[in-house]
Amino acid sequence: MAKIMLRENDEGKVLFYLAKRDMEEIIDTIEFDTEEKWGGDVHLTNGDIWNIAPQPKKLPDEVVAKIVKRGDND
Repeated sequence: MAKIMLRENDEGKVLFYLAKRDMEEIIDTIEFDTEEKWGGDVHLTNGDIWNIAPQPKKLPDEVVAKIVKRGDND
């Protein structure tokens, strides 16, 4: 489990920032993407898949996420 910072960039894309690895990626796809239920498995542009417990969408936010699969772009 890791603490992740989430925020929207100027283009409306959600940025996923993991300070421990100084990694910032754009969320490419997300399992649940409504205002009431946001999260689930998120696919990042580097190929990683992380899981964020679904919750109401509130950005910027700090959430706890769990790595599901590392991407091939390490």
